[in-house]
Amino acid sequence: MIFVLFNLLLAVAWIAVTGSTSPHNLIFGLLLGALALVIIRGSFGGKGHIPRVLPVLSLAILFLKELSLSAWKVTVTVLSPDMKLKPGIFAFPLTLTSDFEITLLANLITLTPGTLSVDVSTDRRMLYVHALDCSDPEAIKRDIANGFERKIMEAFR
Repeated sequence: MIFVLFNLLLAVAWIAVTGSTSPHNLIFGLLLGALALVIIRGSFGGKGHIPRVLPVLSLAILFLKELSLSAWKVTVTVLSPDMKLKPGIFAFPLTLTSDFEITLLANLITLTPGTLSVDVSTDRRMLYVHALDCSDPEAIKRDIANGFERKIMEAFR
């Protein structure tokens, strides 16, 4: 059951990314999602915990919300005549511990316009993030910790 829900969620994400709602694209998205789930099944089954459906859906909704807001902010920034930016890199302290959780967080940050995961420290306690506007890195850290990181912990712990 959970495999089907995750596969459907991945197929919907595929349709959103490609922008095509054709039946062929949906079938390809389902096949691609099934392949991805088969590849990462060890991350779930090997540790004895299966993610809960509602927290995963909540994480997906948060991602779509952040994606939309960030895309809008970047668009407004790029189209503004003065474009006052202060790009920079900051260290985000991780409370996530597993490779899967850290990778998921890094990917969610990278997929959100205006931010990019650069590196993880060797001790896996810090995630280095580049922000298009790093004028208030503490606010960005709070947003990540209270948003993506918290939702990942709720879904996968």
